Amino acid sequence: MKSISSVLKISVAPMMGYTDRHARYLFRLISPHVQLYTEMVIAKALLHGNRSKLLGFNEEEHSLVLQLGGSDPDEMAKAAVLAEEAGYDEININIGCPSDRVQSGEFGACLMARPVLVAEIYSAMQNAVKIPVTIKHRIGIDDQDSFADLEKFITQVSKAGCSKFIVHARKAWLKGLSPKQNRVVPPLDYGRVYRLKVEHPKLKIIVNGGIKNTNEVYDHLAHADGVMIGREVFNQPWMLSELEQLIYPGQDELFSRDEVRRRYSRYIEEELQKGTSAHLLAKPIAGLFHGKKGARAWRRLLTETVHNRTDHLARVVAEFNP
Repeated sequence: MKSISSVLKISVAPMMGYTDRHARYLFRLISPHVQLYTEMVIAKALLHGNRSKLLGFNEEEHSLVLQLGGSDPDEMAKAAVLAEEAGYDEININIGCPSDRVQSGEFGACLMARPVLVAEIYSAMQNAVKIPVTIKHRIGIDDQDSFADLEKFITQVSKAGCSKFIVHARKAWLKGLSPKQNRVVPPLDYGRVYRLKVEHPKLKIIVNGGIKNTNEVYDHLAHADGVMIGREVFNQPWMLSELEQLIYPGQDELFSRDEVRRRYSRYIEEELQKGTSAHLLAKPIAGLFHGKKGARAWRRLLTETVHNRTDHLARVVAEFNP
């Protein structure tokens, strides 16, 4: 299988409760080139809350994108400035989350019905910072799910200057489905994302949604500028190493699975001393041996250690022999 141009990026999706700084640290150990995204941070919370906690990250995480949620152009612009000052490489606007809580704040997926406002938000943010601002969205919402509706959204926002769109290849039902159901019930339509690239060749179109393995990633890259992987990277994080070898062949700097485990164990030890939850530290690494001998024993050992002797977690991870 031939290699793909290194211009094309692989990224890990922003996921609430998943892509915290501990997961991102692990993913960077595995993959030098993958682009990492934070969990969504609400602009209003950033402006009025604990900025150091909301914006904190490890320097090793670059290239790192902060995802922001909000619908007020002025607030989003001010939050973007804080992100740039904190050292983020890029800012992403959440136009894809369908949760009731997000809708009550009038942002997320419901903004797909308001492309003029999204364009205003984008313009305010990009005018306030030098780093790129991008948008992550669905292919449609409710009954506004035709290609014409999607085209209207993309055209309006791209006229404001946005050149990179991360497209979750499912529509979102704003009423009647939970966020979890919205990730699996609406059917995937990758063809619609591919068509966007054909119709807008100068835009960078990244495909997201339901991607399970390296072969699927490779196939998508024939039609889109990049692939964003979601929850599957938690089931099998070593997939990122496989993608590194596929897309950037001949690398000398990739760590082995055991070396990643040892380095992450040292990170656990440091974080436990700071008072970080052992559960949060164990969660990202649970799938490290997915598909390998000892995977079940590994998960059981992590669970038992977190439950019974959290102070032993770093040693258990360091000494595990599958």
